[in-house]
Amino acid sequence: MNIERLKERITYFSTQPVIEDRAEARSLVEEFLNALDVGAIRSAKKVKGVWESVNWVKSGILLTFKIGQNSVFPNEPAPFFDKDTLPLRDTKGLDFNIRIVPGGSSVRRGSFLGENVIVMPPAFVNIGAYVNDNTMIDSHALVGSCAQIGRQVHLSAGCQIGGVLEPIGLRPVIIEDEALIGGNTGVFEGTLVGEGAVLAPGVQLTSATTVYDLVRQTTYSSSPGQPLTIPEGAVVVPGSRPAKGDFASQENLQLYTPVIVKYRDDSTDAATILEEDLR
Repeated sequence: MNIERLKERITYFSTQPVIEDRAEARSLVEEFLNALDVGAIRSAKKVKGVWESVNWVKSGILLTFKIGQNSVFPNEPAPFFDKDTLPLRDTKGLDFNIRIVPGGSSVRRGSFLGENVIVMPPAFVNIGAYVNDNTMIDSHALVGSCAQIGRQVHLSAGCQIGGVLEPIGLRPVIIEDEALIGGNTGVFEGTLVGEGAVLAPGVQLTSATTVYDLVRQTTYSSSPGQPLTIPEGAVVVPGSRPAKGDFASQENLQLYTPVIVKYRDDSTDAATILEEDLR
């Protein structure tokens, strides 16, 4: 597979207001989706320790929608309707020891699943997502478009990992290796969760969130060009702080805020380890 040629042609077609050679464009999209499926290309990459959006890959995903035709996907008793360029992923589960447990999960074409990944029902993995080896996606979890999930991550039941396609240059959500994302959490708008970090159930992280670090006595928030970053090994729990103003004081109102209460230690590791027997 010639990645440079693929990049050149994707960039060319993505800038055309009207695509006249649809046959070539569809052939190119097929090659592009195959490259995403096997992890040969990704919608984000780490360069000198910094995660960056890969803009031409995100352009290719948008091109996939642009040239697709809405079609019926047979299913009894109720069929599905979607772009014909985006069927479900043809997952080689036995080849890579991937388990997709019966019960209504969907893994969309153009997403990558590494070896020993487990998907519990129902769950959804969207196009452009990258899920690395030995990761578990639990019930009712979402891995949004272009989200990057590391090795040995546990996405607990009901967690929502937000997706992003536009604007092209916006970095997707990144969950680094060995992180534990607790139940009913939400990680959105390009947030980076560092290696080994733990998000307790109910934690919500967006570009507007400020995280308070009780251990290091500092705060973390996003800034222009720099999404919110949770440090490696941080243990984050839901917290609150007083709302400002006389009325808030009178009514004793509190605002939600995530708080880092500790950094991983042996007791944390023992509580969050993924059982090898599950694989």
